[in-house]
Amino acid sequence: MESRSLRAHATRLAGAGLLTAALTGTGIAAAAPIPALPGGAEFLGAPAAPRPVTGIPPVPQHPGLAASGNSGIHNDGWMSDTYTRPGPLGNDTRVDSLLLGSECGSVAFDRAGRIVATCPGLNPGLYLIDPAEMRVLGRYALPGKGPAEFLKPGAFTNFGGGAYFYLDDQDRAVVGSSSGHVLVLAENAAADGFTLERDYDLTGVLWPGETLNSVLPDSDGLLWFVAKTNGVVGTIDPETGAVQVIRLGEGSEGQIENSFAVGVDGDVYIATNRELLRFDAGPGGTPEITWRVTYGNSGQHKPGQVDDGTGTTPTLLPGGYVAITDNSDPMNVVVYRTARDTAQREVCSVPVFAKGAGNTENSLIGAGKSLIVENNYGYTGPEATLGGRTTTPGFARVDIDDDGNGCHLVWTNDTVAAPTVVPKLSLATGLIYAYTKGNEITDPWYWTALDFRTGKLVWQRLSGTGPQYNNNYAGLAIGPDGAAYLGVLGGLIKLRDGK
Repeated sequence: MESRSLRAHATRLAGAGLLTAALTGTGIAAAAPIPALPGGAEFLGAPAAPRPVTGIPPVPQHPGLAASGNSGIHNDGWMSDTYTRPGPLGNDTRVDSLLLGSECGSVAFDRAGRIVATCPGLNPGLYLIDPAEMRVLGRYALPGKGPAEFLKPGAFTNFGGGAYFYLDDQDRAVVGSSSGHVLVLAENAAADGFTLERDYDLTGVLWPGETLNSVLPDSDGLLWFVAKTNGVVGTIDPETGAVQVIRLGEGSEGQIENSFAVGVDGDVYIATNRELLRFDAGPGGTPEITWRVTYGNSGQHKPGQVDDGTGTTPTLLPGGYVAITDNSDPMNVVVYRTARDTAQREVCSVPVFAKGAGNTENSLIGAGKSLIVENNYGYTGPEATLGGRTTTPGFARVDIDDDGNGCHLVWTNDTVAAPTVVPKLSLATGLIYAYTKGNEITDPWYWTALDFRTGKLVWQRLSGTGPQYNNNYAGLAIGPDGAAYLGVLGGLIKLRDGK
């Protein structure tokens, strides 16, 4: 009875907080913290000394994106999830939060260090946020779901319609909306809102039910987009607005649930629930398949996955490699060669996590020849982490062999449970930053740091307790100020070291 009572109270608290945020409109007038239940150890472990990771070739700066680390949920065109700047070390830490009633799933930073984020929820929009004061400066409303939509199955596992966006080289946000429009939004002169500069209307080419998932420019400036249903892959000429579209399947075949990666030579890498494909632009910008591979698939839609395929956005690595996870059982980290033509496309397939207890729905961290993967097995929505429940623990590191002809498992951590976070690596500190769930009845959530070299837990810092602190697939970000940021169901949270 105690567990059910606490779970019901937690659910009521989440609803009250979301309603409060909804009633404040944009939240611009009054900044309020996210409410929390009592309980949870504040700090576990010990602060770290920085141990920089050296010898990692830098990710090439994409000409059409904001500076690497600032442009979107996976940091750069290669989707590396790696920073050259430092994050928190765990010294005299402070946690702040901003109640929005919308989850800031994708966080970017403009040249002034301000947060630009898409935040689906009861107040869906593109937000401009002062990171120092954790205060909303401006908001551009985006199409979203009504409150009743969040009661339907699958409401918390749909990444379409603005969950992904990118900040371009002119600090403009480019968003694929749920209404079938690609919006180009610039900050206004007063930095208290956004102005619509361009609207690419795709409603004439998208079929009913085809929701935009992600938009990115290739290295030549052509805009590419994907929509989940029917495996839609398309391009937009940014000058003329001309659109070219192909479809990789119908219904559940060829489904695209995540974003994609863009290389330095106009190459684009897209994963469906059956294949990994390289695209290049053909005549008139038509998407053309350069190569395609079918990855291992058990056919299972595992708990923690959005569909019955890979849960990863492809990650590019120096030396001509691209990596995903497959949907085998046990799941594998799989690396392929990116070259147009090669005698052997697959470099390796390395199993991670236990059979019947492993999958991921988040991008791999890519650093040099190293890949970090987390286990999301068991997450079916916010209810899976209520009342002391959590998901199957697991992080692992896989490295490509020095000769480039295979891979090996470096370490596994089977003690830390990260239900859904997009983790990040700081090369400056040598720490992997994650977000984990404790199994106490009060439902504590923790900022968590792992050692990149060993995988061992370094420290954990309580962020808050209760369902509003569930990040539900949002991507962790490290700001230019050295603080860490993360969207949660209640809004946005921040962790920084003390001064």
